[in-house]
Amino acid sequence: MEDVEPGGQGEGGRARMRAQIVEVAAKLLAAKGRDAVSTRAVAAAAGTQAPTIYRLFGDKDGLLAAVLEYGFATYLADKPPLDRAADPIADLRAGWDLHIGFGLANPELFLLMYTGTQQGNRPAAAEAGIAILRTRIRNIAAAGRLRVDEDLAVDLVQAAGSGAVLTLLGLPPDRRNPRLPDTMFDTVVTTIATPAQSADRARPKTIEAGATTAANALRAYLPDLDALTPGERHVLAEWLTRITQ
Repeated sequence: MEDVEPGGQGEGGRARMRAQIVEVAAKLLAAKGRDAVSTRAVAAAAGTQAPTIYRLFGDKDGLLAAVLEYGFATYLADKPPLDRAADPIADLRAGWDLHIGFGLANPELFLLMYTGTQQGNRPAAAEAGIAILRTRIRNIAAAGRLRVDEDLAVDLVQAAGSGAVLTLLGLPPDRRNPRLPDTMFDTVVTTIATPAQSADRARPKTIEAGATTAANALRAYLPDLDALTPGERHVLAEWLTRITQ
């Protein structure tokens, strides 16, 4: 026999009730903070009873995990589309600006998303966001402008962006320096990318620097090199990784 929940019968009713409870919990979180998201308060606001929440989410931690996933899904829905024809740094900046703006506009949800995950257990929705960032970094590499390996660049951008938001949220509004996100972005870009200059002026000053940017550029195109066998691409990827590390 199918489980029956308020708001409908069977799996369809369960899904609708689950979505309603998550949205209600997210609103409580935004209005009153994490401590306000109790099963009793959420059930009352959703027009149901606490046992329904336990059946759908297990416990409060399960409910918060669902709200965390909801937060990442909302965040990803607002992500600017990837544009391979755009300047890769400008494209990265568009994603950065959304990240900063979302965090400052949704402080409690952002804190849950970026401080409420278990160590080594990043939600699937968060992984989708990282995949978008990784593509933006790969576009910088494909343009021959990436100074460091892609993994390090992704980690630097993610750490700097989330760190900037968390730093600002930790301060009273009147003490927040609006220049912090811009300064952080400029610092990270200087670290991971070469300037956009003419070919003559952009020539790396050392062999190592030139080899790194060239290796990053080639690795960005490696998945599409059909002239090589999968095994050859794997070996070449190992060599290119060794050059960039």
